[in-house]
Amino acid sequence: MKFSLIAAVVLLALAQGSFAQDSADLEKLGRYLEDMKDKMVRELTDIINTHDLANQATSFVNEKKIQLEPLVAQIQEQLQAVASNAEAQIKPLAANVQAQFQPQIDSFQQQIDAIMQQLTRPAAPIAN
Repeated sequence: MKFSLIAAVVLLALAQGSFAQDSADLEKLGRYLEDMKDKMVRELTDIINTHDLANQATSFVNEKKIQLEPLVAQIQEQLQAVASNAEAQIKPLAANVQAQFQPQIDSFQQQIDAIMQQLTRPAAPIAN
């Protein structure tokens, strides 16, 4: 009986010591996380205060725009050359197609005119 009572007291002492150690570890971890949060807030505030991000972004965009302007001009010149070349090739084709279809278009127009004249001509009276 004495042995079990002593074992129970020892067990309770060990448990209490273990809980005390766990709470100390949790307290250290909490302090560490709080310190990290404070440090991150401080560093981000310093970065934002020392760097004017909007001005940097604007200057970056302006620099890239200046760098790209010659390239854009070259691309526009090349596109104009391609467009004029395509136009030079398409104009004769369009003229050829129009020359081929013009007689058919004229014939169709004449047929439509004849039909319209027949429809607008006064009808002859019906004799009894």
